[in-house]
Amino acid sequence: MKAPQDIIIAPIITEKSMDGLASKKYTFKVATGANKIEIAKAVEALFPGTKVAKVNTMNVSGKAKRMGLHQGYRSDWKKAIVTLAEGSNGIEFFETML
Repeated sequence: MKAPQDIIIAPIITEKSMDGLASKKYTFKVATGANKIEIAKAVEALFPGTKVAKVNTMNVSGKAKRMGLHQGYRSDWKKAIVTLAEGSNGIEFFETML
């Protein structure tokens, strides 16, 4: 089993992800091999007092990028939108950004 720090890579902070905070939806960049159950357990382990109700995941394709004549792609990655349960505490990191 992977450590929670290996599953949750980074928070995603965009205007759209900040709009979801009111309905207790938090967005993270996660490991590409992680499934929904592992993501839920990792969030509950990293942020005490949270209870995950639902996890939505999506694979994000890498964008095509150019450097002069040469073209390449950024790497693909996985995004998870975690919805917390009704009586759960919020995630402190995101709450301070409001």
